[in-house]
Amino acid sequence: MSIGENIKSRRKDVGMSQNELASAIGVSVPMICQIERGTKIPSMLLGKSIAQVFGCKIDELYGGE
Repeated sequence: MSIGENIKSRRKDVGMSQNELASAIGVSVPMICQIERGTKIPSMLLGKSIAQVFGCKIDELYGGE
């Protein structure tokens, strides 16, 4: 899975909307849409923020286990 697919999957697993995730990390909803579609790759800093929201390690989002 791509990072966007991983983020989308984790977001849905925790029952969070795109709006809630965007608010939690301080970005726009369109940015979350672009990340989940794979048209934007989040920076390491943004990836770290997303991982913190989901309570996982950043490498798990980028495809590691």
